[in-house]
Amino acid sequence: MSIGDYTAGPLLTGRGLVKAHGRTEALRGASVELHAGEILAVTGASGSGKSTLMHCLSGIVRPDEGSVTYGGERLDELPEGRLSALRRTDFGMVFQFGQLIPELTALDNVALPLMLGGTGRARARATAGEWLERFGVRGQGELRPGELSGGQAQRAALARALVTGPRVVFADEPTGALDSLAGEQVMTALVRTAREAGMAVLLITHDAQVAAYADREVQLRDGAVAPLGVTV
Repeated sequence: MSIGDYTAGPLLTGRGLVKAHGRTEALRGASVELHAGEILAVTGASGSGKSTLMHCLSGIVRPDEGSVTYGGERLDELPEGRLSALRRTDFGMVFQFGQLIPELTALDNVALPLMLGGTGRARARATAGEWLERFGVRGQGELRPGELSGGQAQRAALARALVTGPRVVFADEPTGALDSLAGEQVMTALVRTAREAGMAVLLITHDAQVAAYADREVQLRDGAVAPLGVTV
């Protein structure tokens, strides 16, 4: 098992995070650290605040209280333009249902982050094809998401998340919409690629089999990190 670089300190840190959606308090002082090269599973029951925690740590939403620090920068204090740039270059996002753009082919979906970063279309498509091949779906590159199986679409979504070489991958229930075989294929591909490239992964899951791929696990209960051994 490859373990993150703990001697250099955490790469991404959330401290005392509080976030409410209307009158519902999703996070109640949650704190978590993610180290370079580490795969960290965040587990907990539905409604425990897992996705909200990921959204705060990735800069998608700002916490009402607390701080998020990445590479020495306070994400919760950065302007939206800088946050958008980080999500294009340093952060990769994988969601439960892939969220591929339905009008684009799988190849163009994977190429899109590169083109948004300034890479020419031909080069971006060539690189995208290499990533689809790495995940075993290059033969489906000219198909649109609606023509792919669930497992194929999720592996294409993985390729899209990783094509820019991010330092941190945020994976929110990446196997939640898949059967057990497709889920195993997706997790194997994600972990293998992250290990090879030294990427850190924040893995949101309620599935113990998925959490077992991680180096370390933290549990959320009612919006806060639960003590070890507490059932959530």
